[in-house]
Amino acid sequence: MTAWETDVLPGYQQTTIELGADPDGEGDLVATLVRRGDSGRAARAVLAVHGYTDYFFNTELANRFTDRGIAFYALDLHKCGRSWREGQTPHFTTDLSRYGAELERALTVIAAETGEAQVYIYGHSAGGLIVTLWLDRVRQRGLTAVFRISGLILNSPFFDLQGPAILRAAPTSAALRALARVRKMTVVRKPTPGGYGTTLHRDYAGEFEYDLTWKPLGGFPVTFGWINAVRRGHARLHRGLDVGVPNLILRSDHSVAEPRGSADPNAIAHGDAVLDVHQIARWAGCVGNHTTVAPIIDAKHDVFLSVSESRSVAYRELDRWLDRQLEAQKHQRTTQSEQG
Repeated sequence: MTAWETDVLPGYQQTTIELGADPDGEGDLVATLVRRGDSGRAARAVLAVHGYTDYFFNTELANRFTDRGIAFYALDLHKCGRSWREGQTPHFTTDLSRYGAELERALTVIAAETGEAQVYIYGHSAGGLIVTLWLDRVRQRGLTAVFRISGLILNSPFFDLQGPAILRAAPTSAALRALARVRKMTVVRKPTPGGYGTTLHRDYAGEFEYDLTWKPLGGFPVTFGWINAVRRGHARLHRGLDVGVPNLILRSDHSVAEPRGSADPNAIAHGDAVLDVHQIARWAGCVGNHTTVAPIIDAKHDVFLSVSESRSVAYRELDRWLDRQLEAQKHQRTTQSEQG
């Protein structure tokens, strides 16, 4: 039996997944699985994975799934949010594949809790890249059906590096690999003055309440070691993957630039201020077959933290996709029954 404790969010519970020693030398690692307190046996479930400078706090998103009878679980990855421990560098890793162990441990818990529900995997931003790469490995191992994974939902996935083309050129990537080997903890990008974060938090111009220690307005520093791990992940994605299940990619219809210096939240509240949405569109075909791409007008980087009008459209797109998946699953069961 999994031991659940009271979570920081009212009505939610959490359990700790012990992961052992950090290969990057920052002590013992843990991940934290969070569930709504009323989770239990269900035919369908979702496992949500956050992005960089992020953790699970969006109870509105959780409610949208549970209102449809889909049990909701979220994973704070190791060194992130609830899973960060003293002496660790938040979100730091030198290999994105290391998250696979905690993702699979979480699925084992969900199967035991729900009675082996069909599971949708949800990933935002860097979490979207992480789960896409992981699902391709799961498929190669022949475990997609074993883990009962039936779909993938991506929210502005981090499919390429934003900025000038020189940053993505082969010589730059080679230099980055060399620096990551000898200076993995060196900061390559410092936190911004606030920008995108100020459009989210209720104390500034946003609608949401969350812990600014776990999700600071200006983000966490980016290191050579972490960005090199991401670029290696990008290279694998760009060669083409197959996640093995139908997938939905939600993104904004356009990107906006964060103003330098003191950012005006109103200027960046109606577009993606973190990633280039054209890159998401470009690489969407590398995820696998059965891909649905839904651009959301005026959505922010996290489409489910957008202004209310855009957020409502994003939820409608999610609902339509979930309805189609449910109908497809019913049709498949009917066909199998008739053939059996």
